[in-house]
Amino acid sequence: MTHSVEPLPRSFFERHAPLVARDLIGTHLVAPSGVRAEVVEVEAYDQKDPAAHTYGGPTPRNEVMFGPAAHLYTYFVYGMHWCANIVTGQPGEGEAVLLRAARLLEGEGAVRVRRGTSVAERDLLRGPARLAAGLGLGRTAGGADLLAPDAPLRVVVGAAAPGATAVEVGPRVGVRLAADVPWRFVAAGSRWVSDYRRHPRAAPRAT
Repeated sequence: MTHSVEPLPRSFFERHAPLVARDLIGTHLVAPSGVRAEVVEVEAYDQKDPAAHTYGGPTPRNEVMFGPAAHLYTYFVYGMHWCANIVTGQPGEGEAVLLRAARLLEGEGAVRVRRGTSVAERDLLRGPARLAAGLGLGRTAGGADLLAPDAPLRVVVGAAAPGATAVEVGPRVGVRLAADVPWRFVAAGSRWVSDYRRHPRAAPRAT
């Protein structure tokens, strides 16, 4: 099967994070190591969102999220994992989409060098830390332009046009604030998405 290699244009990402997130489902992530994976789960965040890193305004850590769209924002969590986001919207708006899970299509050998030979196929890119590790997206990828010739990641059209894949929408995983905002988008019926876990200190759901 012939796959697209042309990256999606910057205009695709210059929209509000939830709109971009919805349309990212079914697109393909392509890394220079020969890895290609289909996006099956993402989450959106913006500056008005108390769960977002940009909620308090620009800082040296999050400044890339206030810049042009189609750049990578990577961050370190739990003292051991990296996660990768794609900046969206217009400069100054402080928003991004977290890449949460993908279905590996090509390049399993390269992914297993980073993730290990004993990891189940389903778990190679299932969860944001696993996905970032499998694609090699860590500190040095932060701030990278997805449209640059030497980009560590490209986002290209998948088997269907962006927005054509059936999507399920629900609350985001593990956030304490704004826990019920429905900004998690997953490929409908996919076995490759991560498990939903509500933060134990999130406010009770409204009844």
